Amino acid sequence: MKNIRNFSIIAHIDHGKSTLADCIISLTQGISDREMKSQMMDTMDIERERGITIKAQSVRLNYEKDGQNYILNIIDTPGHVDFSYEVAKSIASSEGALLIVDATQGIEAQTLANVYTALEADIEILPVVNKIDLPSANPDKVLEEIEDVIGIDCTDSSLVSAKNKIGIKELCDKIVDMIPPPKGDKNAPTKAMIYDSWFDNYLGALALVRVFDGGLEVGQNIYMFGSNKEYKILNLMYPNPLKHTNTKEIKTGEIGIVSLGVKEISDIMVGDTMTDAKRRSEVVKGFEPAKSFVFAGIYPISTDEFENLRDAINKLILNDSSLSYEPESSMALGNGFRVGFLGMLHMEVVVERIEREFDIDIIATAPTVIYTINLTDGTSIDIQNPSEMPLIQKIDKILEPYVLATVITPNEYLGNMIKLLTIRRGIQKNIKHMPDNRVLIEYEVPMNEIIIDFYDKL
Repeated sequence: MKNIRNFSIIAHIDHGKSTLADCIISLTQGISDREMKSQMMDTMDIERERGITIKAQSVRLNYEKDGQNYILNIIDTPGHVDFSYEVAKSIASSEGALLIVDATQGIEAQTLANVYTALEADIEILPVVNKIDLPSANPDKVLEEIEDVIGIDCTDSSLVSAKNKIGIKELCDKIVDMIPPPKGDKNAPTKAMIYDSWFDNYLGALALVRVFDGGLEVGQNIYMFGSNKEYKILNLMYPNPLKHTNTKEIKTGEIGIVSLGVKEISDIMVGDTMTDAKRRSEVVKGFEPAKSFVFAGIYPISTDEFENLRDAINKLILNDSSLSYEPESSMALGNGFRVGFLGMLHMEVVVERIEREFDIDIIATAPTVIYTINLTDGTSIDIQNPSEMPLIQKIDKILEPYVLATVITPNEYLGNMIKLLTIRRGIQKNIKHMPDNRVLIEYEVPMNEIIIDFYDKL
């Protein structure tokens, strides 16, 4: 285990996570130069077209330093706030994280959100300032920001240009030196956490796992705590963006893909613990399931496609465990599903994936949030539609979801930004001036106000 390094790559949107992952893959020859292409870790067409990472992806690489061979398990994560659940899953399976910050942009809102997740998980954070080759780059000021705003010591930080492959070898050396190896007991009962899953047309439902104790072997009978079922391991693989590598076992501290021949997609749940069927471990703790905040109705244009739509959503849930759904019907649209999302971009992506990947024409209703109604008799109900509102004399209190919004803006826009947030019923929590003539504002804002702003622009 001492030669294994499991780490995530976290950053704000467009600060260079995927490009940096490409550089490390190229340096370690994880993929040949002939097969290499940009955004290697982004496997979906929609990711390449939009230029964003939607799904966290993993790759196992071999790296040599001072005559010693090391295994680098990289988990590239999304930058957009709607996919922060992917970041949380990745961090839960890592001992360290590369915090990428653009040398021209400095710290931005999602930089803070991701680093707070890493700090809560108590993993090693290695600051990396990217795009140092650009004319407007100011890496020294960015390092000062990281220390001042976040409070992370930048003594062991790295200055790189992922685009021009500057400082990548030195960064890999620091990953080996600074990120600790995984801990675990190879003789203890098998304990592995499922941190991702997806559906393969040939292999069925696959689980991407991190082994904390013991190990997994082909032919081993394992028990899943969540589904309370036993399965036999049919195949094990190490992850690679092009072609997974078959292996007979996945050892303590390693990351790998497990094929169980599962027929019921719901039997594989992200966050579930996998253990030996005869010699069981404890459940892996500390990983929280996702909670949906935005809800919309999704209906097939053709009523004959209802069951196909159900199958499509089930397959997407295996690939994206932050989704939730329940059947609903409408007088105008017929039978469909009420689907829960993490945010508006998440909803956009899911709708587009259903139409493109499953070839189903659908109608999505306007998004809403859940309101909790405390009634005068001491009970409470959740509603998503004004038509569900009880009589006014039965209502004691109405509660709506708020989010903690972090806004980073130049000083000259501070007044207008505060005015806008106040109009949107925002509650000021904190204002902090940054070293580069910008100001960080934290406001609690009703989730519904954010949805209205977004939806009005569509």
